[in-house]
Amino acid sequence: MKKLRIATWNINSIRLRFEQVKKVFQEQNLDILALQEIKVMNELFPLDDCAQIGAKYCYFNGQKSYNGVAVLSRIPLKETLKLNFCKEDARHISVLIDDQIELHNFYIPAGGDEPDININPKFAHKLLYLEEMKLWFAQHRKTTDKMLLVGDLNIAPFEHDVWSSKQLRKVVSHTQPEIDRLNDIKSGLDWIDVSRKFVPLDQKLYSWWSYRNPGWRENDKGRRLDQIWCTKPLDESIIGSNIMRETREYLQPSDHVPVICEVLI
Repeated sequence: MKKLRIATWNINSIRLRFEQVKKVFQEQNLDILALQEIKVMNELFPLDDCAQIGAKYCYFNGQKSYNGVAVLSRIPLKETLKLNFCKEDARHISVLIDDQIELHNFYIPAGGDEPDININPKFAHKLLYLEEMKLWFAQHRKTTDKMLLVGDLNIAPFEHDVWSSKQLRKVVSHTQPEIDRLNDIKSGLDWIDVSRKFVPLDQKLYSWWSYRNPGWRENDKGRRLDQIWCTKPLDESIIGSNIMRETREYLQPSDHVPVICEVLI
């Protein structure tokens, strides 16, 4: 049995922040790093740079200037799918780990600013994306499958996943329609929220702090948008998890920070 260290991180441009990718990948001794918002076309993906830091195996689904997901790995993986919900490009990629664990890397749409489908097409699109995601897993996967779901889910589902649930109930990322749909996906295959497996629901836990909040550490007005889930067959194999708040203090940081878990396979 071996231990894998797996992380997810919305990097907000892999080329702009590659030195930060290098630092986290090497210092945290990661085996697999799932990235979102890589913001690069496939033909310009920095494969050579990844190989130099030990990530010899890269799988990516990119597009110009926005969106895009990737999986960087020290170990060989097998790419399985690139799902295209709502005819939306470059928001998903999945790989097979050790021929037994399927890892799905998602970048769920943010949904704009106004939580009203009648005046905000982006919010309507987000809800539809979640509906299609739920349907796909219901039709194509089972509760007995060994799976990890990681990524920027752009929804903070629990009361203490945001700095003030009362004040954010009508703010996109913490509205009831989003939470209900995310919970439907989760309950459909009995997914387990890995971070909350180790940190109780009554404790604050964040992975994102807005660029508009320069005093992010002092004010700590964050949200837990980045998550790792596992199916029940992997529950006992997940032996640790943490969130790297310190990366939010890097020079020109992403507004998201890495979420890490340790898995025995």
